[in-house]
Amino acid sequence: MPDTLKEKTARGLLWGAFNNGAQQLLNAIFGIVLAWHLTKADFGLVGMIMVFSAVAGIFQEGGFISALNKRKNITPDDYNSVFWFNVVVAATIYAVLFFAAPYIAQAYREPLVTPLARYVFLGFLISSFNTTPRAYLFRNLMVKQTAIISFMALLISGIVGIAMAIGGCSYWSLATQNVVYAVVVTILSYHYSKFRPRLRFSFRPIREMFGFSSKLILTNLFNALNQYVLNVLFALFYTKVQVGVFSQANKWNIMGSSFVTNMLQGVAQPVFTKMGTQADQLRALRKLMRFTAMLAFPAMLGLSLIAGEFIVWLLGEEWRESAAILSLLCLWGACQPFSSLFGNLIISRGRSDIYMWVTIALFLVQIVAMVATQSFGMAHMLRVFVGVNAVWMFVWHFFVYRQLQYKVVDFLRDLAPYLLLSAALYVAVYFATCNVNALLLRLIAKVVLFAVAYCLVLWFSGSVIFREGINYLMRRHK
Repeated sequence: MPDTLKEKTARGLLWGAFNNGAQQLLNAIFGIVLAWHLTKADFGLVGMIMVFSAVAGIFQEGGFISALNKRKNITPDDYNSVFWFNVVVAATIYAVLFFAAPYIAQAYREPLVTPLARYVFLGFLISSFNTTPRAYLFRNLMVKQTAIISFMALLISGIVGIAMAIGGCSYWSLATQNVVYAVVVTILSYHYSKFRPRLRFSFRPIREMFGFSSKLILTNLFNALNQYVLNVLFALFYTKVQVGVFSQANKWNIMGSSFVTNMLQGVAQPVFTKMGTQADQLRALRKLMRFTAMLAFPAMLGLSLIAGEFIVWLLGEEWRESAAILSLLCLWGACQPFSSLFGNLIISRGRSDIYMWVTIALFLVQIVAMVATQSFGMAHMLRVFVGVNAVWMFVWHFFVYRQLQYKVVDFLRDLAPYLLLSAALYVAVYFATCNVNALLLRLIAKVVLFAVAYCLVLWFSGSVIFREGINYLMRRHK
């Protein structure tokens, strides 16, 4: 890997870590305060409709961020054409969903969904104006600027949401938080990018990119369905309160998992695209795999370990049901960064067709498995969901092997040290603290023992990835 690209990658990961760490901290603070002032039903109502907003956003974005990144000789007309195409598509989808809102409410047997959905859907319409400037930032590896945008959007939208919740606006505070987030991202994306829309449009760039981007649209659609499939199924089979309990647990799981996934998302695909040879791509992939394993396994197994104390101490005894769900979902969250990394590698090699079919197959398998087991209850459905996603990592690996000859034994060798260490510490810390009666003291003891022991073992065992990370941070602070 050339030094300039290596430095950009390291800097991108550093800013990605800072961005996601700051976001998760803010998300945690805002989530705690909102949970104090809102009910399970409030979270359940918003959770019911987020899948529609996510799906609409995917059609609006159209896969053009990745398509523009892959384009060899890009021109201002390419950016401009994508901008107008995205805005028109988003406006059309919003109009369709606006009139479909009563039917969505009828399916959920919840009339409050109609006005709420029409309001929440404004978020993806507003986001259509920032797709092109975000593509510019992504293509040029402007991770620092992207980090600032995300942080400020989260900060401002969170403050607005909390103010409304304290003011008694119930579920409208969560809905407004999403809309304000889209507004701030849009404004700051234009501030940091050089893109400015002009009244010019050509179908030529759209046609040229559509073959690649259309596969990503379908893929991202099923990615969203995979992420929200439990919300939809639980909303159909159970009450909005039960959906709220699950949504609260899943929110913390996604926060933990996305810390690693989003950090990689900003650099993985551009880095793989810029690699000259297959051997270079394989070396980069294995290094990123080890880096991901070093972070993902302790983060998610550690969160699973403290789920009970964490949820009850921060949110209150009334949310205890969410703790058991969170502990189980963390196993799914530990798998997500690896699947995401494999997906980015496949896209960078121009095989969006593989990415699409593997994602669609995952959705279909999940639906069949969970519908078949829904009569056994929510807990059993969750276990099936986690099991399917764990196995699916190896499905992704099969197709990566066909691209780069990344052997399964090498894959396991890259993951095993960090997985086994995290699992061993999970068991050791659990038994070491099980007799600590004070809830807060037990929570602190688990966090400190797990984190300190993990870092010490990596340091004294001579972990190359861990030492490289520490040395890079020390150089940056000199």
